[in-house]
Amino acid sequence: MQVDVYGDTLCALVSATALASTGNQVQLHLPAGPHAEQLQRGECPFREAGLADLMAEQMQGGRLMLAPLAAPPQPSAVIWLALNPDSMPEALSLIAALPERCTRRWLVVNQSTFAVGSSELLQQTLLDCDTPPTQPGAVVSLPDLLIEGNALQSFMRADSWLLGADADWARQLVTELLRPFNRRRDAIMPMRPREAEFTKLAITGMLATRLSYMNDMANLADSLDVDIEQVRQGMGADRRIGDAYLYPGCGFGGLSFSRDVMSLASTLEGSGLAAQLLDEVLNINERQKEVLFRKLWRHYGTDLRGRKVALWGVQAGNLAHQQCACAQIA
Repeated sequence: MQVDVYGDTLCALVSATALASTGNQVQLHLPAGPHAEQLQRGECPFREAGLADLMAEQMQGGRLMLAPLAAPPQPSAVIWLALNPDSMPEALSLIAALPERCTRRWLVVNQSTFAVGSSELLQQTLLDCDTPPTQPGAVVSLPDLLIEGNALQSFMRADSWLLGADADWARQLVTELLRPFNRRRDAIMPMRPREAEFTKLAITGMLATRLSYMNDMANLADSLDVDIEQVRQGMGADRRIGDAYLYPGCGFGGLSFSRDVMSLASTLEGSGLAAQLLDEVLNINERQKEVLFRKLWRHYGTDLRGRKVALWGVQAGNLAHQQCACAQIA
């Protein structure tokens, strides 16, 4: 099957590579920028286990090809959108420019993290014709649920897929595309597009809440001379809680994760509902970013001049991912 994937996000690269590995002919349409330049040089812009090697293998086999951000070729069967969250105008323009949009049954898979209701707007653009299409196309929502650091495996062996589709034929076609990654058990959860989009944001909000709660508990444990690691293990042993996302740290980060939480908070406020819990989650996260520095500051009695600080695992310049980044405080 000919699949045209649009975007230079981690989601776009993983989706294009995985779909190509199952025998599909995939064109990865890239917007101009540093990621496109790296890929043209044969470099993978993301440090994800197995991704660079599998991409190279699929490109050498001719199943994965790079292309500019333009209208898909005539034989294309599926348009797969994995764009940045602020690229909704580009997505609408792309749909409006699809060849034979009003006479051909296009399938558009929206994997981009846009606002709730975005797939419906894309659907309206797809069907905006002078006369009603005899074979109307469909836009389905398949939210990005990749786990950074294990992105390729979280696509190829997904715990769940949220498939938001109104048209039965579109749902069946996406299910067939995902069949090689859905063989151990049926992990596809059918729902409406709007429900899939909201579920994605709700999942992110819940994970962020767990992280912020544990960071609050860690700060309290410090003041009570309690080992938070013992507390974490005890909490995780309770089946009602589980041990995922219970590790305290310096707060959650990452462009997508933080933006999804803020998007959910904005959606709540826009609907007239107060986003009190999520606002507090974001406030806790901002305070948590300073915890490490406050501890360092107190440990040395506020005298940090001339001291060197090493952060293990932080990439700096051309240092390998496992090396440390060092800085001297003036």
